Amino acid sequence: MTNINGKIALVTGASSGIGAATALKLAEAGAKVGIAARRTDKLEGLQKEIASGGGEALVIEMDVVDPASVEAGVKKLVGAYGSIDILVNNAGLMPLSDVDQFKVDEWHRMVDVNVKGLLNTTAAVLPQMINQHSGHIFNMSSIAGRKVFKGLSVYCATKHAVAAFSDGLRMEVGQKHNIRVTCIQPGAVATELYDHITEPGYIKQMDDLAKQMTFLQGADIGDTIVFAAQAPAHVNVAELFVLPVEQGW
Repeated sequence: MTNINGKIALVTGASSGIGAATALKLAEAGAKVGIAARRTDKLEGLQKEIASGGGEALVIEMDVVDPASVEAGVKKLVGAYGSIDILVNNAGLMPLSDVDQFKVDEWHRMVDVNVKGLLNTTAAVLPQMINQHSGHIFNMSSIAGRKVFKGLSVYCATKHAVAAFSDGLRMEVGQKHNIRVTCIQPGAVATELYDHITEPGYIKQMDDLAKQMTFLQGADIGDTIVFAAQAPAHVNVAELFVLPVEQGW
């Protein structure tokens, strides 16, 4: 197994949900974690929680949509710890609406955060990993990166893009630069993603869905990421599709 004790990780969207839970799990495994998001108050609380468990975290104010913000955050983490060994591209948005409701601002925001934000962070971190000739990049796709759902047309498009980019990235940097790439594809997870929904009908739909099954928790995805990170050095866990047992679609 790969020992990630002492490795340096960067987790975007770390202020809540999967990102916060993943940061905790990586810290428990011994990694030093750069926790990045816009809400620094939430990050400071997470930093204290990690420290109370004997771990170490660095708060990084970062807006993944802004390349300068991303570059500054990456520079801060490398300056503090000297490297970045693990990148978890987790920041994302999921407002639901039908296309004929023309919530164009929401469409653009999803593309900006879910796709461009991931590209910005990857572009900022990858040179460091190439120089090290090692690293592991985790990209957060979704069941929506494999299937299309009503009300999620644009979101699904962004997550299909993440899955495609992950495949291409792995082909291009895996053997050449000794960098592993893993695409995480969760099903229903209890996170703040649903807080972005503005359509009453879809809010009710998600509430109804939560009554039908036991959603995954952020910690379940954090465990999944740690599992892949700890795989033997010659093993690249390319994709992990993780669903609640009761989610049959």
